[in-house]
Amino acid sequence: MDYITIAAPAQTSFTEKKSEFIGYLSPVCSNDEAVEFISSVRAQHRKAKHHVYAYILRDSNITRYSDDGEPQGTAGVPVLDVLQKRNLTDLCCVVVRYFGGILLGGGGLVRAYSHSAAITCDAAQIQHMCESTPLTLRMDYTLYGKVTYCLPKYGVLEQNSDFNTDVMLELLVRNEVLADLKAELTDISGGKIQMQSGTPGYADFSSVLK
Repeated sequence: MDYITIAAPAQTSFTEKKSEFIGYLSPVCSNDEAVEFISSVRAQHRKAKHHVYAYILRDSNITRYSDDGEPQGTAGVPVLDVLQKRNLTDLCCVVVRYFGGILLGGGGLVRAYSHSAAITCDAAQIQHMCESTPLTLRMDYTLYGKVTYCLPKYGVLEQNSDFNTDVMLELLVRNEVLADLKAELTDISGGKIQMQSGTPGYADFSSVLK
């Protein structure tokens, strides 16, 4: 099943009524990694009053959040809501709050924590991970034009190419279109394209699935 996550950690900050909100986002693949990331942020900000967090994992469909001392439902849930509405997974968001002495009220807290999570997500590099299969094509030069015309509609990723005695293309193809692509390549070449499939896995197709 396809999923959306982030490529690398991201960090942002903003100030609301003298309270500073610092958002941290990191890719995580397990409960232990999420806990370790939360602990590392806490260690960086020992003097902060609140370390609110939310994380979502594909593994066992784990979802966790904490208000960390803020009124119930005003912090962890809004952060989690931002992640869920963007269909993100395998990541952890921590929002650190340095209290500025002015109470924000329940609605103000919800808006502030939601905003912090949202701008931190905006700052991250999003990855659209798809189940895919490496596909190597070998063909005569006379078929190359037909193939390059055909490939874009399938949203493939070209990994490598070699132009020697014949043409060799190494592609990553989403599993959901793999059979259709192979059928069309066979059709347009009269079966003259050699196709070799590799081991399926996940790859980032965000560049072609915009």
